[in-house]
Amino acid sequence: MSRIGKQPISVPAGVKIDLQGQQIKVTGAKGTLQREIIPEVDVKIQDGVIHLTNKVASTKVNAFRGLTRTLINNMIIGVVDGFKKVLVVEGVGYKANVSGATLTLNVGYSNPVDFKLPKDVSASVEGNTKIVLECIDKEMLGLVASKIREVRKPEPYKGKGIRYEDEHIVRKVGKAGAK
Repeated sequence: MSRIGKQPISVPAGVKIDLQGQQIKVTGAKGTLQREIIPEVDVKIQDGVIHLTNKVASTKVNAFRGLTRTLINNMIIGVVDGFKKVLVVEGVGYKANVSGATLTLNVGYSNPVDFKLPKDVSASVEGNTKIVLECIDKEMLGLVASKIREVRKPEPYKGKGIRYEDEHIVRKVGKAGAK
């Protein structure tokens, strides 16, 4: 049984929830998010609290109820506070710049890599090596961050590349050297 799916979601002040059939729309200070909910999960809003129940009793639907609850909760957190992800560029001569909706990465290739940011994601660069991404949609933010990281993944010998701020790179020992 899904313990996460059983928990109610409290709706903070200033957040408007609009439920029409299986379409949920969350509006807050930072923007609006909407999502389609699977038909096996029933969503009820009562006195500023959202409750989710199963229409069909099965293990698979229990798992989807927990997923749906988390997605709705992330939508509410996103329109109230927003989400932030930090990437670090490591390496000699490696740097990043942002101008408008384009992130320019100099990461050891012969030409700089221009990465076009989606309209919902905003980026800023601190000290040429720290990329701060912000968005109200957690799923979109994670996708964009992973695509930026793919431009130059961190390598295990010197740790050069683009990594998440809280990511730990396991280092390998280099060559033993000549005797």
